[in-house]
Amino acid sequence: MGYTWKQTKHEGVRYREHPTRKHGVKPDQYFAIRFRVAGSRREEALGWASQGWTAAKAAQTLAKLQEAARTGEGATSLAEKRKLAEDKRKAEAEARAVEERENITLAQAWEKYLPVAQANKAAHTAYAEEAAYRLWLSPTLADKPLKDIKPIHLERIKKTMAEAGRSAQTIRHVLAALRQVFNFAKRHGLYAGDNPVSLVKKPSADARRLRFLTHDEADRLLAALAERESNVHDMALFALHCGLRAGEIFSLTWGDVDMERGVLILRDTKSGKTRAAYMTEAVAAMLGAMERRGHNDLVFLSANGGRIVQISETFNRVVAALGFNKGVTDPRQKVVFHTLRHTFASWLVEQGVDLYSVKELMGHGTLAMTERYSHLSPDKLRRAVKTFEAGMDAAKARGKVVKIGEN
Repeated sequence: MGYTWKQTKHEGVRYREHPTRKHGVKPDQYFAIRFRVAGSRREEALGWASQGWTAAKAAQTLAKLQEAARTGEGATSLAEKRKLAEDKRKAEAEARAVEERENITLAQAWEKYLPVAQANKAAHTAYAEEAAYRLWLSPTLADKPLKDIKPIHLERIKKTMAEAGRSAQTIRHVLAALRQVFNFAKRHGLYAGDNPVSLVKKPSADARRLRFLTHDEADRLLAALAERESNVHDMALFALHCGLRAGEIFSLTWGDVDMERGVLILRDTKSGKTRAAYMTEAVAAMLGAMERRGHNDLVFLSANGGRIVQISETFNRVVAALGFNKGVTDPRQKVVFHTLRHTFASWLVEQGVDLYSVKELMGHGTLAMTERYSHLSPDKLRRAVKTFEAGMDAAKARGKVVKIGEN
């Protein structure tokens, strides 16, 4: 449908009327401008009177474009003007984003990090990190931009914690929580600097558990657990007889249980590798007596039918009732659920199993992690010394002993 354009009293400004729509008592008018730039004719559509356009306003717009064309400064068309405005808007938005990124505070980064940690980490791990932030990091660093957090600030936190009587291992956990926040911020483009935690010396601490159960203690513990809660007893038997971590027990499905070969397949373990664990007769009998569900169903279920996230408090109550931790103040000497896995490895070494085999059964990433148990194999070392002595005796018998200091 064609439209008739009408010229206004302003040179280069014209309009057309809407066939039906009114603006006030008059038909709505659509304004446009026509002009030349560098010898080329241009026409720009502006808008309706109902949108605020008038002939005078159109004339002002035309004058600005003509002035820009004459001076070479500014946009010479509305399209160019809109592009310049859009480019400016984008530049300002990017500048704000950069500024926000450069000035994001620890509290703001923590608010983004915590939900992700809670969704992807074990409940006790996320809780420990939240406590570390709330008690030690937030009071002094919450409002400080990440870029302004320096190693000196972390040294002060270390000093404060040490003066408050916190252990070296607790200080290491707090620093580890902060390191995780910085790594998260870098991965998500919230921070581009170095991780200050990597520049801070961690206090030395040997938090490795030293306590393991005797066979009598283990029997008493399992018997007491069986009387109190069968589910906890069965998980304890897994840890003690197969060396499984709590998380590995919680994640075990019936599809990972091979009763015919007596093998358990452990997937997505702490080391990131899948490994096999081998059933004892007691474990096989226990599994054989359990109700077997679907291939992908968990072997152990929580009260609401979901995945268990932590060992029932029943375990700690039974340990307390047996007096295993009575008078024990060193955390490394306390009996906890992980003590059962530690006991599994300790018993293996005491029976003369080589450390490499223990490493594979435990799923340790390196042999160094297994070497903590080497002191539990005194007979092997004693035999080595006896061999040494026998060699000395044989040499003496042959008269070939060389005295120190002789040439």
